[in-house]
Amino acid sequence: MVSKRINKTLRHSLKIATEHFENTPCRLREDASLKPFLSELRFRRKYILDRWKALEVQQDWHEQFGLHRLSDGSWIFREWLPGVKGVWLKGDFNGWRKEDAFMLHHTENGIWEGYFPASAFHHGERYGMQIAWAEGGEGYRLPSCATYVVRHKTPFNEYGVAFNAVVWNPENPYQWKHRHPHHAFPLIYESHVGMATSEERIGTFAEFTRKMLPRIASGGYNTVQLMGIQQHPYYGSFGYHVSSFYSICDLFGTPDEFKELVDTAHGLGLRVIIDLVHSHAASNETEGLSRQNNTDYLYFHSGPRGYHPAWGSRCFDYHKDEVCRFLLSNCRFWLQEYHIDGFRFDGVTSMLYLDHGLSRSFNGYDDYFSSNVDMDAIAYLAMANKAIHALRPGAWTIAEDVSGMPGLCSAITEGGCGFDFRLAMGVTDFWFKLADGMKDENWPMGTLWYELTNRRADERCISYVECHDQALVGGKSFAFTLMDADMYDKMHVSSQSLRVERGIALHKMARLLTLATAGHGYLNFMGNEFGHPEWIDFPREGNGWSYAHARRLWHLRDDGQLRFKGLGDFDQAMMALFHLTPDVFRRCPQLVECDEMRKIIVFERGGLYFAFNFHPTMPQPKLPVMVTPGIYEPYLDSDDVSFGGHGLIGKGWKTKATPIISNDCENWLIYVNLPPQTAVVMGPSHET
Repeated sequence: MVSKRINKTLRHSLKIATEHFENTPCRLREDASLKPFLSELRFRRKYILDRWKALEVQQDWHEQFGLHRLSDGSWIFREWLPGVKGVWLKGDFNGWRKEDAFMLHHTENGIWEGYFPASAFHHGERYGMQIAWAEGGEGYRLPSCATYVVRHKTPFNEYGVAFNAVVWNPENPYQWKHRHPHHAFPLIYESHVGMATSEERIGTFAEFTRKMLPRIASGGYNTVQLMGIQQHPYYGSFGYHVSSFYSICDLFGTPDEFKELVDTAHGLGLRVIIDLVHSHAASNETEGLSRQNNTDYLYFHSGPRGYHPAWGSRCFDYHKDEVCRFLLSNCRFWLQEYHIDGFRFDGVTSMLYLDHGLSRSFNGYDDYFSSNVDMDAIAYLAMANKAIHALRPGAWTIAEDVSGMPGLCSAITEGGCGFDFRLAMGVTDFWFKLADGMKDENWPMGTLWYELTNRRADERCISYVECHDQALVGGKSFAFTLMDADMYDKMHVSSQSLRVERGIALHKMARLLTLATAGHGYLNFMGNEFGHPEWIDFPREGNGWSYAHARRLWHLRDDGQLRFKGLGDFDQAMMALFHLTPDVFRRCPQLVECDEMRKIIVFERGGLYFAFNFHPTMPQPKLPVMVTPGIYEPYLDSDDVSFGGHGLIGKGWKTKATPIISNDCENWLIYVNLPPQTAVVMGPSHET
């Protein structure tokens, strides 16, 4: 049951954090734009602290509730079901009958419990709860903390699928072999286990462990971000509509197989974070939390506020202590049970605002400090971050927020929510705006630089050209946006296509520029590094339940006769460069030149010099680049033949910086050959 040692450690860490919270000044006041809202920030700090003290940040919900084996071999089951008349367990162990031997008893505060002998349940048996409603009638529900839930009909259709909890108590529990790896900055390979196979079916944890993890590690990424891990009834939801928050998705395998995936990743030096959906829940009743006691307000807001108008899902009531404890415990469960290294918090914008941020542009700070803000959601996010970091100081938390609310990644002591990172979602929006709606010769270099480097000084950001969102449900990947239908028959190395030439060049440049200017981390969705064609579309009624677009065509990446391989090789070389020069992310990019007419961007970061020529036709055969004294050589050339380029810059060259005296000032220059739509990274020569 409850680990007293762990809880004592948590309480001690949280006590220290609380004392620090109360005595630390609010540094967000240094932002002049926030001065009119300092009183609101102070109110947020106090509101969070008051909620914190009231809850005592309890994270043992999953240890108090659900099915647990006691030290003497017997079993205990508890569930929070206020207002019901009776509860029975039924399953494989009793022929799915409602029997007095498996009846629970009401104790207090809506808690139902039962003690059972050691022989009552066996590993692998399916079960659930039969509940007698207060107003009459009965219904079947799953335990809120079921740690393994499985379905028993085709996963194609969400209707008529039978879900049951499973007694998961293997005779030989999984033995962990590897420690958590540590990295200063996340280089994230966003993945989906089910669509990681090339075949038209659902991939498994075991396959991902065997085939994908080595590919990711050799590709230079240090973190795997897994989507859709929490149990969800409808495969096509991409895991966003969670029904069982403590269960892995059974479509991919068993709990032990997921543990092996995480453990193997750690052995390869990869951290593992999962997409954590605490912003809403599936509206499914039989297999979800919705109407678990036959009311609509047990875990959620009652009435219309309890239903998300755009997603058709249920909205948590973060003001309820029980809801916060359920969700905080969920964070702890994944960290401890599966050794997860952190979370991407999904749908944060929907949590922050009472209107879920729908149809809002967020043009000013007034939008972030108004009656539309859900203070209970802010308090929950702050408590979740503090609880996660108290339990696992090195864990990473990432906020997916499109609104840009200031303070998400600021310390809780400053009135913030305490996230480690936020996704720089404006970066990808701007890249797609350029690629799909503007002629190359009109691309605004100054605006591009601003979008790539504009971030709050008090927050750490993760940049990306694209994630899964851009190609999901009818969208296009960046490569498909650039090359369109030519990707079908013009990607052979012998094919001729100006559209493909342009697409390949800009695909490499966009990724290099995004990574090189990223504040504190970088992300890529699996397959996009080599320009995976087309879109993502999961099996659904509208496409005949097809898996054709819910998979990754890895043979394209590995075929030397296709241009996809050059893109993949460039991505691998790009990631390797940043491993060889780890100081890059510890420095801010310093702009050297930004020329609108010539479409040139040159900057320095961490001792490396990056030169980009985005002009579609104008070469720069002798582009002057201001550097520090020394001899320079190319570290990475996007036009290299091995990356699908033309080799116009050449290999093996070195150039010595030349002093130039102007207005009594001495500057040092090197001259670089930079063809159209090409980028080169230069650094000090490796000659001794």
